[in-house]
Amino acid sequence: MDQEFDQLKREFLAEARDKVQEIETALDGDRSTDRLERLTYLAHQLKGSGGSYGFQRISTDAAELEKAAELLATTSDDGRLEERIQQHVVNIRAEIDKRQRELAANLSQRP
Repeated sequence: MDQEFDQLKREFLAEARDKVQEIETALDGDRSTDRLERLTYLAHQLKGSGGSYGFQRISTDAAELEKAAELLATTSDDGRLEERIQQHVVNIRAEIDKRQRELAANLSQRP
């Protein structure tokens, strides 16, 4: 059971990495409504699935990212929202990297 769940976690983390890359791409472009809606959607997905797999840090940062993206879509930004968004993306990426290393280490220690 643990091996199967670890495999699901590895798959989630690989998909989460892809979502973070898509978020970064959206942030590099214009601030169109479509891009911000996509960013909000991806953050929402990470928020829900992160918690389901036991990755609370990913879930928490994704929730904050989602809120900040929603605010960015509806208000003018003095740069602080953009900074918050960037920091949450960095935090999520770092947590994904950390968890992938942990799972790889666990896999290598199995008989």
